[in-house]
Formats: sequence, C-alpha cells, structure tokens
Amino acid sequence: MPDNAEQNDFSDQGPEIKKLGLWLRLITNSNIIEKEIRNLFRSEFGVTLPRFDLMSALYREPGGLTMGELSKRMLVSNGNVTGIVERLQKEGLVKRWVLPTDRRIYSVGLTPKGRTDFTKMADRHKDWISDILCGLGDDDLSPMIQMMDQLRDVLRTRKEKK
Repeated sequence: MPDNAEQNDFSDQGPEIKKLGLWLRLITNSNIIEKEIRNLFRSEFGVTLPRFDLMSALYREPGGLTMGELSKRMLVSNGNVTGIVERLQKEGLVKRWVLPTDRRIYSVGLTPKGRTDFTKMADRHKDWISDILCGLGDDDLSPMIQMMDQLRDVLRTRKEKK
C-alpha cells in the first residue's frame, strides 16, 4: 500500500483494497475530529470526552441508568464508568443510589447542577461540530449520513451473525 494511502482514491484497486481505503479514511477523519473536540472540552470546560459522553447518556435518561447500562452505552468497562461517576459525584454533578429491587446494583442520574452544566457543554459541542464540518453543505450531509447508517447496519448484522 502506498505511503499516501489517505490521498489514494483506490479506483484502480479491487474491493478488498477499497474497503481498506475506506477504513483508513474513517479512522483518520474520526481521529482528527475527536482530537479537536477533546482539546476543546479540556480547554473550555476542563473535562474529558468520556466524562461528557457519560453525562450525555444520563441527560437522555432523566430516571437514571444503572452502572452496567452506562458501561454498555459507552462501550467501556464498569471500572472506567465507576471512576468517572465517582469524580462527577464529588463535584455534585451526578447522584448515585442503590436499586430497591436489587441492593447490589447502583443507578446514576444527573443532579440539577449536572443537567445545567451538561446543557452548556452540549451547546458548545454542537457549535464546535458545526464549525469543524463547516465545509460540508446540506447536499453533502444527507447522503453521508445515509451511508454511515448503512455501514452501521452492515456492521450490526455482521455482529449478530457471529
């Protein structure tokens, strides 16, 4: 594979090499965006992207989520979630409680301060993403979103078959 694989359109290659080229582009673009977003969260709010992701999951579930549900949604281990939750709890951004039906399981939810702080971060996140992707018009976005949805469906179907 050439050193300039990111610039290669792979049009003269077979499907296996084209798929590799697609994967390289997905990873490269994701990494570029993620790095910028991580830096912006750190500089403007002093928070990490996983912390924002956890608060986002809780924001969408006002009744809270169990620690296990959070782990699944964030695709990380229970230990990673526990560390983030403990830090957020110390800052008064989340509350944790034992499930009455199973005292071994904890649920977590945002506090009012956590909801307020998350809303501010989410508003800025939306602005940052809009700025990062400003070179893409609406005519570009819709087909790209459809293709990403198609890719997600292919990946899920593949996973279910295993």
